[in-house]
Amino acid sequence: MGLYRIMLVDDEEEVRKAMIRKMDWEKLGFTVVGDAENGEDALEKLEHLEPDVVMTDIRMPYMDGLTLTAKIREKYPSIKILIFSGYDDFEYAQKAIKLNVTEYILKPVNGEELAKILNRVRENLDEEIEQRRDISQLRERYRRSLPIIRELFLNKLVQGNVAEEEVRPKLIEYGIDILDADELVAAVISVEREERGMEAQSLPFQKERKLIPISVRGLLEDHLKGYFRFASFDSDDGIGVIAAIDIAASGKENNKTGFISILTDICKETRRILGVTVTIGVGHGNSRPEKICESYQSAVDALGYKAIAGTGETIFIGDMEPVSRGKLQLNQKDETELENKIKFGTPKEIEEEVKTLAARMDDTRVHSSQYQVYMLSLVNCITRLIQQYEMDLRQVFDPDGGIMKLLGGGQDREEFTRWLTQIACLMNETISCRRSNTTRQVIEEAKKYIQEHYQEPDLSVDMICRQLSMSPAYFSTMFRKETGKTCVAYLTDVRLNRAVELLNQTNDKTYMIAQKVGYQEQNYFSYVFKKKFGVSPTKFRGA
Repeated sequence: MGLYRIMLVDDEEEVRKAMIRKMDWEKLGFTVVGDAENGEDALEKLEHLEPDVVMTDIRMPYMDGLTLTAKIREKYPSIKILIFSGYDDFEYAQKAIKLNVTEYILKPVNGEELAKILNRVRENLDEEIEQRRDISQLRERYRRSLPIIRELFLNKLVQGNVAEEEVRPKLIEYGIDILDADELVAAVISVEREERGMEAQSLPFQKERKLIPISVRGLLEDHLKGYFRFASFDSDDGIGVIAAIDIAASGKENNKTGFISILTDICKETRRILGVTVTIGVGHGNSRPEKICESYQSAVDALGYKAIAGTGETIFIGDMEPVSRGKLQLNQKDETELENKIKFGTPKEIEEEVKTLAARMDDTRVHSSQYQVYMLSLVNCITRLIQQYEMDLRQVFDPDGGIMKLLGGGQDREEFTRWLTQIACLMNETISCRRSNTTRQVIEEAKKYIQEHYQEPDLSVDMICRQLSMSPAYFSTMFRKETGKTCVAYLTDVRLNRAVELLNQTNDKTYMIAQKVGYQEQNYFSYVFKKKFGVSPTKFRGA
């Protein structure tokens, strides 16, 4: 293991220096990343020091060790905390135990004793990391999680949300045996809500509807075993199945017709045995697993013909829709990719993405109306982003030079590609500019909020983030990037600068000024003031 990061907190500087100097930290497996004079100081430094261990005295001004421990536990629960106490008091120890303190150490403690304690802490940290890295445990956890992981993957696969180069390796990794088939066919089983007949309504399943898909899936798997290699899974559309058609395999059932025939038997079996009506949609075949999403989508489309074919039947999309020489359509994955390129990509990446999508119009021979529908789908994707970012729609629907003119011809793909690239790059520039302006605007709002509320002693990053509806982690990173300092440091500067004004312009006593600028304790105010200006508030006024 590498060296663990440790931070020391004690109000006596000599104690901190002596501890840093006398202990062989590296030999013990640690490196001291910083120190602090009190709890308040420690909390400010924790965010950027990121220690694994905090060693703190229990008695300190402004914020004691137990209060510091409680605050650390709220935000950094994994940090190990060692508390030094000069008080053999059961109440202190009890509070420390409740706060899950790693070690409660009574003073005085010599170097040898401290080394033993640190060795225990290091061993504890090593053990935790080893447990996280333990290959056998990870394998066992992975094995137990595999059915869930497999289901999630199959759902992503049929939605077209898996990169093509990842499909085959993942199918092998998850043990999904559908590769190297002559044809892959997807089907979707929909359990109908309406059941027929009083006899069916009296069956136990009518009272336990959540069990129906489990039983139907069991029937499906029992019927397909021995005939097909397949993968079944639960999806938002129903029970999904991908079957591998192996023409060379023995048995007349192993073809698309046989697959549909078995699914038809399942419709009958579920109605007879379970008293449940199911309708099954069967998609077009596809030889490539990377394109199984197209087969799956056509299976979902097949279910849309229930009004024509009726429920309780197997509906093959090929029976419902005429065969064409190609299908030109924009799927969810395409839209997401284009939107991401417009939001976060470079002009070159946008141009390449648009060219890839537009090239499909040259690769697919379809009726001119399909070209127009495809172009409208791309425009619709652009329009959604324009509305989301409240841009000017006229640049898309300009009657003289916009999309309406291009759609009129429906064939000039080169001109459409140029237009789409130009609009997408313009949107990218606008979004980037707005994102930058939004960041600056948020920081300005935060500064304004601090200026208006710095007098409140409880003002914190969390309070500011609640006001701005942002996560503290993202806000802190953004604030530091924009201003060069942490939000807490900025708040301290605002308070102290206002304190200087009050010292120069009023005769208020120090404790009154402390309260006016957000410090409840005069002593802590004096400590922070001296740390910044080198002199106490009283001497500053007298200078």
